[in-house]
Amino acid sequence: MEKVIIIRYSELHLKGKNRGWFERAFAVNMEKSLKGIRHEIHRHSGRYLVENFSESDTEIILDRLKKVFGIHSYSVALKVGADMQKIFEAAKQVCFSEGSFKVETHRADKNFKLNSMQISAEIGGRLLDEISTIKVDVHNPDFIINIDIRENSTALVFNEFFKGAGGMPVGTSGKGLLLISGGIDSPVAGHMIAKRGMNIDCIHFHSYPYTNLQAREKVIELAKQLSTYTCGTTMHIVSVTEIQEQIHKNCSGDYMVTLLRRFMMRIAESIALKCGAQCLITGESLAQVASQTVEGMTSSNSVIKTLPVLRPLCGFDKDEIIERSRAIGTYRTSIEPYEDCCTVFLPKHPVTRPKLSDVLEEEAKLDVQALIDRAISTLETINL
Repeated sequence: MEKVIIIRYSELHLKGKNRGWFERAFAVNMEKSLKGIRHEIHRHSGRYLVENFSESDTEIILDRLKKVFGIHSYSVALKVGADMQKIFEAAKQVCFSEGSFKVETHRADKNFKLNSMQISAEIGGRLLDEISTIKVDVHNPDFIINIDIRENSTALVFNEFFKGAGGMPVGTSGKGLLLISGGIDSPVAGHMIAKRGMNIDCIHFHSYPYTNLQAREKVIELAKQLSTYTCGTTMHIVSVTEIQEQIHKNCSGDYMVTLLRRFMMRIAESIALKCGAQCLITGESLAQVASQTVEGMTSSNSVIKTLPVLRPLCGFDKDEIIERSRAIGTYRTSIEPYEDCCTVFLPKHPVTRPKLSDVLEEEAKLDVQALIDRAISTLETINL
C-alpha cells in the first residue's frame, strides 16, 4: 500500500491534436514546482500520479501543486493491487471514524471480476460490518470513499477532491512583461494572466533615493511570491529618478503621473522586445485612481509602437482585487508601508482626463529619448 497524489488536469482535454504539447508543458511545470523533493510523476489515462515520495513531504508537495496552473483537482490516495481484500484495507484507512458515507467506484479495467456497483456494494457492506459508528447515505453523505480500478492491475482509494489552480500551463500562451509596483493590483494582474498560460517577466520602476531600498525589496518579494505560480520569473529594475526630476523641473506638476506613465510604457516596451515578451501587462483598473481613466490609458497607449497592453483588472473593483490578493498570498506584502515611485512629486490635483494635445505640449519640454536611454542604462536584472 503506497500513498500517492492523483492530479487531474483542467482544460487540456479540449486541445485536440495539440494536446500532447500542452501535456508535456504541464508535466514540466509540475516537475519544476517539486524541484528538490524526491518523487516521480507518471501519466495514467488522462491523469498524473505523484509517487515514490516520503510521506513526511506530503503537505509540502500539496502546497506546491496547488499553485500549478492547469491542475483541475487533486487527491491524496492509497495505491494497492486490484484485489478486493487490499481495496477493503485501503478503504478502512481512508474511512472516517463516524458519520454517513457512500462508496463510488470507477472501473477503468473492464476485465475486473466485479462491476462498479458490485464493488461499491461489497466494500460498503464490509465497512458497515467493521465500523459500527458509520452508516450509509447515498443521497447526502458526510463523506465519500472513492475507488478507481485502473487498467494496470492497481486500484486508487481516496476520500477527498481538492480544487486546483485551474487555467492553462504556464508557457503555453507566450510571454508577457508585467509592470509591477509595490501595490495590491499588479501582482493580481500578473497572476490572472499567468493562469491563462502566459509566462511572466516583471519590470519595476524605482525612484531611489526618493524611495528607500525597502520599497525595492518589497517589490522583489512580491515578484518572488508571483514566481511560485509561474515556475520562476525574471525581474527587471529601472530607475526613473532623473525622469521624475526633469518632469518636476520643466513641466506642469499636474501632468507628473501622466507623463511618467508614458515614459514607463516606452521603457517597458523596449525591454519587452529585448527579452522576447509579446505584450505588456498592467494592474490598472478603470476609474480606481485619477490616472486610470480612459483618457489616461489612451495617453499611455499612444506611445506604444508594437505590443498590445493587457489590463486584466480593468473591470474589477478594489474589494474584488483585494480578495484575489489574499487568495494568492500577496496581500500582506502589498500593504507594507513603503512608497513606490508614483508617489514621488505627486501633485495635489493631477490631471484625470488629459487631452493628448496638452500632454504632447508638456512632453515637448523634455529630451524624451535621452531620458529613456539613460533610464535603460540603469537596468538591473534578477532571476527569481
